[in-house]
Amino acid sequence: MSGTTHPPTRGSRSRPRAQNGKSPALRPVTDTEMRIEYHTIHGYRRAYRIAGSGPALLLIHGIGDNSSTWDSIIPTLAQHYTVIAPDLLGHGRSEKPRADYSVPAFANGMRDLLVVLGISKVTVVGHSLGGGVAMQFCYQFPRFVERLVLVAAGGVTRDVNPALRLVSMPVAHEILTLLRVPGVMPTLRLAARTLAAAPHVPGVPAAASPRRLLNDHEDLVRVLGDLADATASSAFLRTLRAVVDWRGQVVTMLDRCYLTERLPVLLIWGDEDTVIPYHHAQLAHSAIPHSEFETFSGCGHFPFHADPDRFAKTIIDFIDRNEAVVFDPANWRHLMSEGQRPGDFTGDEQTVEAVLEAIEDERSAT
Repeated sequence: MSGTTHPPTRGSRSRPRAQNGKSPALRPVTDTEMRIEYHTIHGYRRAYRIAGSGPALLLIHGIGDNSSTWDSIIPTLAQHYTVIAPDLLGHGRSEKPRADYSVPAFANGMRDLLVVLGISKVTVVGHSLGGGVAMQFCYQFPRFVERLVLVAAGGVTRDVNPALRLVSMPVAHEILTLLRVPGVMPTLRLAARTLAAAPHVPGVPAAASPRRLLNDHEDLVRVLGDLADATASSAFLRTLRAVVDWRGQVVTMLDRCYLTERLPVLLIWGDEDTVIPYHHAQLAHSAIPHSEFETFSGCGHFPFHADPDRFAKTIIDFIDRNEAVVFDPANWRHLMSEGQRPGDFTGDEQTVEAVLEAIEDERSAT
């Protein structure tokens, strides 16, 4: 089931057609066509996956994760695009120095990699923290961006899973060192699997059931497993503390959403996301009135793992429907001079009020 809404078509890019006039069936490319490559930029070795040919598609993963998270969709997307999926600095196979792990710094890193690769235009897809990085990339380097896809994106409001607030506190380092104790990770994996499979307890709200709270347990345990490495753990904590504190997310984006006025935007969210609440998608859709909104019903924080075929098709169809934006400096100057127009927000009164409250919260000093 889908909760899709589409704005008027901006244009389309022709896709190859079979002789019968129909679009050819999607045929995943072989694994050998996807390469892991490296570039040293500013002295740091950075890893990235690359596959396919054609218009560039930049995939940005979330916190603690790495570019392998996209493996289930890269083969299909690579039939149509040049797919670049970097490991953010401090993640995956990229180096993990004592460095700047802020959202703007990650956006700079994406720009630097694209410059090295000789790519000047991309459609950007960002998941979780990567969604916040993607939005920041659009703000810092609008000349590079043709379209934007936010997948369960961080940075919509301060609200975030309480576990991330806890891990941002000073005691987190000691907690994460426990992951290196032999037997801890297998025990966590077994406990999560057992609780997720437990039957519903009568009287417990569905939203609070272990099955619902642990619907992404395989991915979350996978990410935790990578943090058993000391350097990865340190980079993770630096990254997390740059974007989250005990009160929630520090870096939010609603006050700059108006800058996407001409940019094709797609929001993809699972309605059972317990990491970045589904409500955030509704707020972002209200603040970006022209955005398209695709709901993955019954899915959690990783919709591209839950249904990779549908996810890839959603991306391909979105790009086909929407012509790439061409950066207009005069329009950009006009937008920034005029500022945000709350009267343009869409949705019911309650949603619009929530957006306004979130923006006001962004501007508070406390």
